[in-house]
Amino acid sequence: MMVSHIALWVDDLEGMRRFYERYFGARAGAKYENLKKCFESFFLSFDGGARLELMRDTRRSRSGEGSSSPPAHGWAHLAFSAGSPEAVDRLTEELAAAGFAVLSGPRHTGDGYYESAVTDPEGNTVEITV
Repeated sequence: MMVSHIALWVDDLEGMRRFYERYFGARAGAKYENLKKCFESFFLSFDGGARLELMRDTRRSRSGEGSSSPPAHGWAHLAFSAGSPEAVDRLTEELAAAGFAVLSGPRHTGDGYYESAVTDPEGNTVEITV
């Protein structure tokens, strides 16, 4: 198991992308927009393989007013790479059987990932990806 990426809710998606590119050498992938879930994001890659997903809730104004869910700032989720779709399925089933909430999936996402999302014991979102 390895950490796949960390996701952070932001207000200024483009500004945050430029910040991490300029000061930390990030390389941004294409902007992803999910109209159904009302968010847009960039995956940033760093030397050594670490990745950061910057996410913006498109229902919120830049002033922070609007929808109260999901949060406007802060960590969105921690993602672990399980290595295969079958491993994602197995671990998701194991966590569900142990009583942890399955928030979504397993499924193929609009940006090409195969993932599920579960909660940890304190309710934080943990993604399980390939």
